[in-house]
Amino acid sequence: MRFLIRNSTLFFVLILIFSCQSTPLKPKIAIAGLAIESSTFSPAKTEASAFLARQGEKVFDYYPFLSEESPQRKAADWAPTLRGHALPGGIVTKKAYDSLVGKTLSLLEKELPLDGLFFDIHGAMSVEGVDDPEGDFIKKVRDLIGTKTLISTSMDLHGNVSKRLAEHSDLITCYRLAPHEDALESKQRAVDNLLERLISGKGKPKYKAWIPVPILLPGEKTSTRIEPGKSLYAKVQPVTEKEGIIDAAIWVGYAWADEPRNHAVVMVTGDNKEAVSSNAEILAKAFWDVRHEFAFVAPTADLETSLSYALKSDKKPYIISDMGDNPTAGGAGDVTWTLRELLKKKVFKKSSGPELIYASIPGPDMVKKAVEVGIGKKVSAYVGAEVDDRYSPPVLLEGIVEAIHQGDIHAETEVVIKTGSLKVIVTKKRKPYHREKDFTQLGLNPRETDILVVKIGYLVPELYNIRGDWIMALTPGGVDQDLERLDYKRIKRPMFPLDKDMENVDLTTRFIKASDAL
Repeated sequence: MRFLIRNSTLFFVLILIFSCQSTPLKPKIAIAGLAIESSTFSPAKTEASAFLARQGEKVFDYYPFLSEESPQRKAADWAPTLRGHALPGGIVTKKAYDSLVGKTLSLLEKELPLDGLFFDIHGAMSVEGVDDPEGDFIKKVRDLIGTKTLISTSMDLHGNVSKRLAEHSDLITCYRLAPHEDALESKQRAVDNLLERLISGKGKPKYKAWIPVPILLPGEKTSTRIEPGKSLYAKVQPVTEKEGIIDAAIWVGYAWADEPRNHAVVMVTGDNKEAVSSNAEILAKAFWDVRHEFAFVAPTADLETSLSYALKSDKKPYIISDMGDNPTAGGAGDVTWTLRELLKKKVFKKSSGPELIYASIPGPDMVKKAVEVGIGKKVSAYVGAEVDDRYSPPVLLEGIVEAIHQGDIHAETEVVIKTGSLKVIVTKKRKPYHREKDFTQLGLNPRETDILVVKIGYLVPELYNIRGDWIMALTPGGVDQDLERLDYKRIKRPMFPLDKDMENVDLTTRFIKASDAL
């Protein structure tokens, strides 16, 4: 918050300065970016429509800090082009990637020349036949807009920073919290840094330190809610306050894609060579030194054990994370393995049994039939496993339609099917269930249910705050938490924790050339 206030004040001053000049000139800044986490271990594929891409003035809706009256908005002439954000999923088709990138380039070309670009990405997109898609994307952008334009890149800490991405980014930052409660703050920081360097005339930073760290861990082990992630990420902000440093960042990387770029990275940018280098090395060493301390953010167990704990508990709701098929990490979201196991349990066969809400499973045929028969009627149809049937085939679900909700941006149509004491949320299209409203709009009370099973990893704040108790179930799927079971072939080895006894790790600074010196 201190950062935001300080920078808002700064920009009010800058605007005043510029307004007093006889010939005020504002920098022209474009906005562009594509964001998705895509698992290469999932059979799912992501099409262009999944990105829900916004163009032109609608792009501003992503950024409250760029409202019409904000100092940032007034400090520049803005040219929003295309910004798309998809739910995590499978690999992006080459056709979808080419279409979205091509459209972005076309829109950018109409805005040339540009002083700056706010490049808002995730960093974990995988594309058919394309290594390092974000690096490929920014190179195409750079070839179009030229080397003089400053690019400020904003990323998720679960993204990957290849050398190519680092080269073509002049300024770069990422989130410092997981869960990502600071997402908007981080994006604003990327914009504020860009405005400051443009308006002050300082331009590109003199130095960019890039240090690849041979660690690859899932987000569920690197949450900043607990140690060592909490203390590790707390070291970032103090570095940014040192003389000669613009920004610093630590990327955990994305564990469920098999590319050479998938590993942790530290970057520091600034104008003082020694400060940039030494502090990058301090952060990299701090990460490496605590590598053995990372553990799951909550207790973990197999599904059977997780259910036994939940059934014995008097705390409501007892939340079970169905982690292996987490759609917000890149799972297909339609693995039926957990649901099949729940349907077998005698304890849930009678309506008087413990209430369990299951969220969720795609089943367009079930949704269609439920809408046709209406609430209170019996319905039967197969659900799930249309995309990922490796662990369990489609499940025949029979029960009473308890609720129907239409018009959701992701699911389109949702229904609740009650069978015994189970209440199963079935969707036309996959959807993550993160907010209390996701349940209450279906007539469900997640606070009072006995057990809540959600396809998720670590709990987002809303679910975390309502939990009575919580366990993460080690279930199968495209984002399997047991990384040693994944068939990595292309990541750089050795890599911790796959190679636990690593020696001679090089954590010295690699200085990255400025984009106009490549």
